[in-house]
Amino acid sequence: MDSIQWYFLVFILIAVIAEIIWSNYKKNDTYNLNESLGNLGVFVGNQLIKPISILFKYMVLEWVAEFKFFDIPINFFTIICTFLAVEFIYYWYHRLSHEIPILWALHHTHHSALKFNLTTAVRLNWLGLFVSPLFYIPLVLIGLSPEIIITCLAIGLFYQYFLHTESIKKLGIFEGVLLNTPSAHRVHHGSNEKYIDKNYGAMLIVFDKLFGTYQSEEEKVTYGVTSGFFSNNPLIINFKPLVEYFKGNWKREKQKANERR
Repeated sequence: MDSIQWYFLVFILIAVIAEIIWSNYKKNDTYNLNESLGNLGVFVGNQLIKPISILFKYMVLEWVAEFKFFDIPINFFTIICTFLAVEFIYYWYHRLSHEIPILWALHHTHHSALKFNLTTAVRLNWLGLFVSPLFYIPLVLIGLSPEIIITCLAIGLFYQYFLHTESIKKLGIFEGVLLNTPSAHRVHHGSNEKYIDKNYGAMLIVFDKLFGTYQSEEEKVTYGVTSGFFSNNPLIINFKPLVEYFKGNWKREKQKANERR
């Protein structure tokens, strides 16, 4: 692990400690010890396979680059275009991860937490790390730099980490304009019927506005999934949804919400 990663982990730890102190001061029950330990277990698993997943990401995108249709130079303008293109692809990858059952079985890991705090941000499915790069292949084929694409993704993940908090309230006139916010992302993690399948953006919220999936935070958010508590065991959190999918017992959130009516 290089020094940048160590600095990042230390920064995350400081942020979590600060949020725990804030949560205790406000007495708002933001953290659950067992769930946070489960989140940590998922994170440790991700770190263990991270070298393999990063290598896979580079191998796939660099290999595809050999078949690119155009040779687009790297400059300020194309970097901005790459950032917007990555945001666009992320929106659709994230949206399809809610709408396609097999992808939802992977993404379910992130949504099954009943608490919403900074440790929830690292609750990411292990197998999902090998699926997401495939969605960015079209960007490489048109000639955008794989290195810039991966850098934009890394910056986006860093930004999204700080969306997973209740300590930052609604940002007034800035809500629903350009950038994704903690308030908008709280809605995304809600199992309230009006909040399901909303606010898919990474750093930007503009594609949600454009494609009609934006929802402001109006009522108190009920976190988690419609089926309620799932597990605090990292192995079950990651793999049980897939097992249920292959057994034919799996439905996406919108289907289950409709059945509850």
